[in-house]
Amino acid sequence: RLFTPTPPERGSFPLDHEGRCKSTMIRYMRCLAENRNQNTMCRDIAKEYLGCRMDHDLMAHEDWSKLGFADKIEGAKETTGGNAKVKKMASSSRKRVLIGCTGSVATIKLPQLVEMLRQNNLEVRVVVTERAKHFLKDAQLPPEIQVLSDTVEWAAWQDRGDPVLHIDLVKWADVFVIAPLDANTLGKIASGICDNIVTCVARAWDPAKPFLFCPAMNTKMWEHPITMPQVSLLKSWGYKEVHCITKMLMCGDAGIGAMAEVDTIVRSVLRALNPWMDQSDLCP
Repeated sequence: RLFTPTPPERGSFPLDHEGRCKSTMIRYMRCLAENRNQNTMCRDIAKEYLGCRMDHDLMAHEDWSKLGFADKIEGAKETTGGNAKVKKMASSSRKRVLIGCTGSVATIKLPQLVEMLRQNNLEVRVVVTERAKHFLKDAQLPPEIQVLSDTVEWAAWQDRGDPVLHIDLVKWADVFVIAPLDANTLGKIASGICDNIVTCVARAWDPAKPFLFCPAMNTKMWEHPITMPQVSLLKSWGYKEVHCITKMLMCGDAGIGAMAEVDTIVRSVLRALNPWMDQSDLCP
């Protein structure tokens, strides 16, 4: 069916002055524009937008069936590809964060980062490089948090027409944050290389959505002449740097290059999702 957007009548519903659902609304309107106002092509994002408005009391709380949707949002289902099980992307009114981890020892902070994001009512998924797995051997993550890697992606794709995991993740996520971003992956992204699930997500990322990166490397690597031009290049694309800090590094050296503190990263993610948010409400 065709849908022609029209201005609302005065007083028909509260305006979203704080912009809490602004990004979702823009994605919905963009979807309509790209699909010649065929609303059936934009049902998922329409449902997300309406859910956001109901969550923030910007419209009456209605049963989904009255709005033309199913009564319930289906939970995450599993699909088997090879020997790997990948949860299908489920609809939710919560904002969705995709975390990318690379081959830096700061990857050991992933459980803390996941926990803080979830405490702030965010849905979280994780993608990792093969080298990042080295630092996750003893990680304690909630059982519902999947750690997705090249092994999972390639096992899940068996034949023409099968879903491509990194593309599905790009469509699913509202924000992508690489924490930590090691020197190797920084160089790859700056050069357009996409040879693993993290760099493939980066290469396919929608520039209209926030992309944050949290550098983490030894001081010697950080101070190499190639590092600043690469960081500047990513920033020129609209990506947001969460600055590394000076502290005692894991190798025993003291200097700049440590990943930003987890609470700083979480605040940056929340700010990227909602610039108008009062961050005094951040859950510790």
